[in-house]
Amino acid sequence: MSKFTLRYLLAIVLFVSIFASCKKTADTEQAEVSDTYVSDNYTKKEVDIEMRDGVKLHTTIYSPKDTSKEYPIIMQRTPYSSRPYGEGNFKEKIAPNIHMMKEGYIVVYQDVRGRWLSEGHYENMRAYIPNKTSEKDVDESSDTYDTIEWLVNNVENNNGNVGIWGISYPGFYSTYATVDAHPALKAASPQASIGDFFFDDFHHNGAYLLSYFRATSLFGTPRPNGDQPIDTAWYTLPDLKTEDQYQFFLDAGPLKNLDSYFEYETGDTPRMAVDGKTDDFFWNELKEHPNYDELWQSRGLIQHLKNVKSHVATMVVGGEFDAEDLYGPLETYKNIEKYNKDNYNTLVFGPWDHGAWARRRGKNVVGNYYFGEGISEFFQEEIETKFFRHFLKGSGDKNSGLPEAYVFDSGRKEWKQYDSWPPKGVVKQEMFLSENQELTNEKKGEAEIKFISDVKKPVPYSEDIKSVFTPRKYMTDDQRFAARRSDVLVFETDVLEEDLTLAGDIMAKLKVATTGTASDWIVKIIDVHPASEETHEDMQDHLKMSNYHLMVRSEVLRGRFRNSFSDPEPFVPNEKTDVNIKLQDVFHTIKKGHKLQVQVQSTWFPLIDLNPQTYVDNIFKAEKEDFKTQTHTVFTDSSIEFSVLK
Repeated sequence: MSKFTLRYLLAIVLFVSIFASCKKTADTEQAEVSDTYVSDNYTKKEVDIEMRDGVKLHTTIYSPKDTSKEYPIIMQRTPYSSRPYGEGNFKEKIAPNIHMMKEGYIVVYQDVRGRWLSEGHYENMRAYIPNKTSEKDVDESSDTYDTIEWLVNNVENNNGNVGIWGISYPGFYSTYATVDAHPALKAASPQASIGDFFFDDFHHNGAYLLSYFRATSLFGTPRPNGDQPIDTAWYTLPDLKTEDQYQFFLDAGPLKNLDSYFEYETGDTPRMAVDGKTDDFFWNELKEHPNYDELWQSRGLIQHLKNVKSHVATMVVGGEFDAEDLYGPLETYKNIEKYNKDNYNTLVFGPWDHGAWARRRGKNVVGNYYFGEGISEFFQEEIETKFFRHFLKGSGDKNSGLPEAYVFDSGRKEWKQYDSWPPKGVVKQEMFLSENQELTNEKKGEAEIKFISDVKKPVPYSEDIKSVFTPRKYMTDDQRFAARRSDVLVFETDVLEEDLTLAGDIMAKLKVATTGTASDWIVKIIDVHPASEETHEDMQDHLKMSNYHLMVRSEVLRGRFRNSFSDPEPFVPNEKTDVNIKLQDVFHTIKKGHKLQVQVQSTWFPLIDLNPQTYVDNIFKAEKEDFKTQTHTVFTDSSIEFSVLK
């Protein structure tokens, strides 16, 4: 094996462990069952289940050795591999958590169509087909339906009830399963679920997440043998040959210069191109579809949640500081709620980064910020296990004993239960971006605040940028480094005399202008801690909690999409323009003695790609000369509309 191949095999194993099975790292610090628990208590069988169009999907079934009773089936469909393969090779942990593993479920893992050992052609977020008329009309809903049909009729000792769960991309497949669901599917828990690739993961409000560049090939590398299964690690990752991602992407220049990272390397594992022609289908899709056109619209799942079947109970789980999938779970919950009034539909929203609720580590820390002890363990035992037990083993009625919304106040650091989300009692409160760095309850004139946005010195998303697949800790990073830059505008309240609880979404209503014809706009909501705040032991050595600027929520809008994500338009130079940015929900109390701060900026690098600040039809094809430094203006009749719990 060549060094090249070995390096990328190791890289993909690392990537899969991070993205595919957050739960795979569970119990590494606090083992509660032996490493052989699964092989001691379960049998393993691998089958290829035939779908309605003849394609076979590779499926692994773990069944309890105790056959004296029947068990429900709990399944996960994944693009990240259901390995280890071979009936003598066992996962160390199965099921959503160790409590369910010990209680006894028939646990099923399946490689989705076109991935790993499953046949067929893979499509990234395959489009849903309503009103199917033939056996050729297949999507992830029909594949799940056909799989469940086979399982309930062929797996011994099952009780006829099926549940599905998954984190991140498997969360997307969990949501998909609820649409036109099989009658045996009784419970689904989409967790950190992707909802729409134009707003999740690879884009945020149309801005390309450059932080996902290395992940692109995982979803776009074609199989070496067409639609046939593969039995080795094929998907590869670009080697940036540096740990300084900021400098790497700054030196790389326009996005078009990154094409070279999707080419074959002769004599080694092929990557993504033939004869210099890029052949990574997902990179090509990103490049050729910069707007929210039919391609992205057809693949979005949120708009199809009106077809969720009423017999499926749903529990949507999300992390309040999830850098990858924040839009997905919140919009999934809200749209199931909107279109399916009689369904059992609940939300769990906790102080986690991507998938951290599946780990068991005692302390709950995101980046440098400590939220408490045993939060994930509480979720697993008191929420997740109870949900599946009730709907798969119990009566299955709506009296599950769980609230509509289990949400964690990340400021007070405590769980709250509500019978709706946002909770009753929330009101809209508008605050204005005023002169002298003030955030005020009333508008104070209509002044202009200018700053220079230099494309050669973009604002970093963190002071601690490393070469990572996607950054996680930045969601709670200290924002003092940004507040001290001249190209970041700062607005803050006086020290609060009473608690202020933000509960729900936030709308930034900016009034802006630019000397150019294009720009991005980023808004960050900050909890400024008092000087007396004590430092937690898990904090980085160079930081103190005294005056810590905790980022509570942030979002970007690519300015060309301010009026329509489908039909972009340039700015008129120096013309005052409305730019409205929806920031996803928060549940955070800015406590008495703290200050509420808002930061506004126009670059966020290399979390998102650089905007040329000169309008071009497609930024993926922009030339070096298109990138121009511009002066931006924020007018003081700009405001932030908060959802405040009274």
